[in-house]
Amino acid sequence: MLKAEFTDISGIRKRVAVEVPSAAVEQEIDRLAQRYRRSVRIPGFRPGKAPARLVRQRLGDQILEEAAQNLVPRVVGDLLRERDIEPVAAPDIQDVEIDEGRPLTFTATFETMPEVDAGDYHELTLRRTPVDVTEANVGEALEQLRQRAAREAPVEGRGVERGDVVTVDLERRVLRPAGSEPGPPPAPEQRSGARAEIGAADNPPGFDEHLTGLEVDRTARFTVTEPSGAEVEYDVRVTGIHERILPELNDEFAQAVGTHESLDDLRAQAEADLRAHAEREADRKLRDGLLTQLAGRMPGDVPEALVNRELDRRLERLARELLAQRIDPGSTNIDWNALRESQRPAAVDTVKSALVLDAIAGREEIEATTAEVDKEIERLAERANRGAQAMRALLEKEDGIASLALGMRREKTIQHLLSHATIVEA
Repeated sequence: MLKAEFTDISGIRKRVAVEVPSAAVEQEIDRLAQRYRRSVRIPGFRPGKAPARLVRQRLGDQILEEAAQNLVPRVVGDLLRERDIEPVAAPDIQDVEIDEGRPLTFTATFETMPEVDAGDYHELTLRRTPVDVTEANVGEALEQLRQRAAREAPVEGRGVERGDVVTVDLERRVLRPAGSEPGPPPAPEQRSGARAEIGAADNPPGFDEHLTGLEVDRTARFTVTEPSGAEVEYDVRVTGIHERILPELNDEFAQAVGTHESLDDLRAQAEADLRAHAEREADRKLRDGLLTQLAGRMPGDVPEALVNRELDRRLERLARELLAQRIDPGSTNIDWNALRESQRPAAVDTVKSALVLDAIAGREEIEATTAEVDKEIERLAERANRGAQAMRALLEKEDGIASLALGMRREKTIQHLLSHATIVEA
């Protein structure tokens, strides 16, 4: 008789110790031996004629391993179905022991969904940041347009000044690698015709100060400590200096940067764009505030499998953003393990809010209809410059239709809650 002892490790984490009777093990071993007997070649016997006993003797370890691989998932699946338990992810199987004439024993550890009490969500109070676009904000936006429209003019008769764009030939040598970098320093790096804006935020610390005052064809050797902690020596020769000349803020400038008739039109458009951006940001913070409130309604643990899926999603999204910028994620200095752990608290809150949203959706009978899912697939196809059928096939291949519908269901639930909440501008 099958023995199974269930243990609650926590509210969501369970373990079952299982003992499968030796008769069931023997039956599976014999079935596998008969199957191998039809194909295995044993000296002195024609194919299919070797005694099953000899086959079991020759392939004993292989048969035992396959018997365990067949029996364990079947037994675990039956046990969970009998008790109406649905694990979040595939159980973790440990301590498997199998041998002829003895019971098969193992343990299976798994997580289940926590109980979710969404509480009273009909009268939520949320705060929305007031939208305030000032003249100073508009002025900064116009100044950014001027900076982007600046032209460069060669400089003669003076040295490098802040704001100049310099062209240099340089050699970069790592004298002392960062503490986390093992091994010898890398080979010197040489660059010809490199450009840098003096005063730019991404310049190495101390780089600008050593170039300021240098004229064309003058050289400098200096050492700086980079943010990583590496000590780096530079040999630099200035080959060109250009100053950035900003256009005047007038009607001619407004006409040059867009379809505006005058500077007043450009100013009005800048204000409208800033206001629209501020509205979107206020809406995002309002939404984040709602999700934070929902996450707070689940004080207990959530399944680690769900948290890991959310962490995977976050890092995959970052990797896609880097690839979109033509940056190889593997070539960056990002510590992906440290980044993953830094995202864990936010991932836990995301899982909690999603579980509460699902509970509310179930109570309110909110679903994404087939027509809504079809329309969203068409929208995704248009954005990806694909046909709707091709996009659907891709989603089905990656089991994405259900995930898409679930995301849409949660979004509809968010909008339902926002439409019934009391929103305070503060």
